[in-house]
Amino acid sequence: PIGLGSSTSLILTIIGEVLAPILIIVGLKTKLASIPAAITMFVAFFIIHASDPIGKKEKALLYLICFVVIFLTGAGKYSLDGLLNKNKH
Repeated sequence: PIGLGSSTSLILTIIGEVLAPILIIVGLKTKLASIPAAITMFVAFFIIHASDPIGKKEKALLYLICFVVIFLTGAGKYSLDGLLNKNKH
């Protein structure tokens, strides 16, 4: 949809919808993992579902907002990132 080709788009989508959310759930490299997930939801909302009614594309917008908030706030103290940073001090 953004001119990268179908194979490249599929690989990037798998990273943004499968691998990055797994890292976010586990709490490992959370800020970094939220970037491809947010980009995927941005493309889904503004490009793929651009002509659809808001009811069909609202889930992509909701996930986009959540991934941006996760990027801004970080993982928290009970994540793997929090535990690893706690051991450094």
